[in-house]
Amino acid sequence: MQVKFYEKVDDSLLKFAVIISKYNGKWVFCKHKDRNTYEVPGGHREENEMILETAKRELQEETGALKFGISPICVYSVIGKNRVNQTGEETYGMLFLADIQTFENELHSEMESICFFDDLPGEWTYPQIQPLLIEEYLRRVEIK
Repeated sequence: MQVKFYEKVDDSLLKFAVIISKYNGKWVFCKHKDRNTYEVPGGHREENEMILETAKRELQEETGALKFGISPICVYSVIGKNRVNQTGEETYGMLFLADIQTFENELHSEMESICFFDDLPGEWTYPQIQPLLIEEYLRRVEIK
C-alpha cells in the first residue's frame, strides 16, 4: 500500500473525500456498526457532485455534524488493493479539515457512534492509510 500527496490533480480524478475533524479541540472519529475500529469520516463522490459537497455530505451523514467549517488540505492518492479499491490502481481523493460546532442528537447512517479523542486512537479501520493522512495534515499545519 502506498499513499502519495499532491497539491492538485484534475477534478475528474477525485473519487473520495476524507475529512479530518475536530470538536472542541478533540479528534472526531466514527465507529462503524460492523467493525470494532475507528475511522476518519469520508466516502465516495457521487455522480455530478462537487468534491466539497461530497465532503460536507459525508461529514453530516457519518458524524451528524450540523454546524461546521470545512476547508481542503490537499489531494491524496492510494495505490494498492483495499476494501474500497479491488483493482489496486492509483485512486485519488481530497483531504479536508472540519471544525465542528454542533451535532445532531442521533446518527442516521452506518455509523454506530462518533468518538472524541485527545490523542489518536490505535485501532484504525484503514491502518495503512488513515494515520498517513493525519500525519500529512499535522505536517502541513506545522509549516503554516
